[in-house]
Amino acid sequence: MPKLIVVNRAGEETTVEAASGLTVMEAIRDNGFDELLALCGGCCSCATCHVHVDPAFAALLPAMSEDENDLLDSSDHRDGTSRLSCQLPLTDALNGLRVTIAVED
Repeated sequence: MPKLIVVNRAGEETTVEAASGLTVMEAIRDNGFDELLALCGGCCSCATCHVHVDPAFAALLPAMSEDENDLLDSSDHRDGTSRLSCQLPLTDALNGLRVTIAVED
């Protein structure tokens, strides 16, 4: 089971375990982080699961789709580490991935 390090908006870090194949969004939601709204449930049709990903893991992540890119463009808090957590499947290769929940738009 990969471990995921989640940093909330207050800067507090929590390590959670999640089954491979779940998305980062599902792992965060299922572990009780209320700050990540994920209103569309993982359909890549909103940007309420916006996170900032540790740059050390960038090369291990799937390429960003045009839809994800367009949705992130709607955020005032987008930066070079921004991703939608619903588009990031957890794998053993991502063990130790650190994400920070983005400020809500």
